Amino acid sequence: MNILTRTEEIILLAVHRLDDNAYGVTIRQEVEALVGKLYSVGAIYVPLDRMAERGWLTTNTGSPTSVRGGRAKRFYKLTPEGKQALLAAKQFQEKLWSGIPELNLEGGA
Repeated sequence: MNILTRTEEIILLAVHRLDDNAYGVTIRQEVEALVGKLYSVGAIYVPLDRMAERGWLTTNTGSPTSVRGGRAKRFYKLTPEGKQALLAAKQFQEKLWSGIPELNLEGGA
């Protein structure tokens, strides 16, 4: 079984949430908003590249813009395999927690 890391799961969910507006900057902003902490550029782009190589994401390049100094944005889209990886992560998480008694902060163990 190929289990997603927590970072991969968060990034894939961010790409899914952003839909057609998923590119590096917006993905990083979404991840930071979800997690509540800052992420370096590398902490986002390295997993994005790795997941694209695994076939969980596709990429396409938008048109260059003058605002970006003539550079184009690289957009990411979840593939059916990426969606399956997310579903498997969700099912795995549910399986891990099934049968665990309610965590109670009041009282003993």
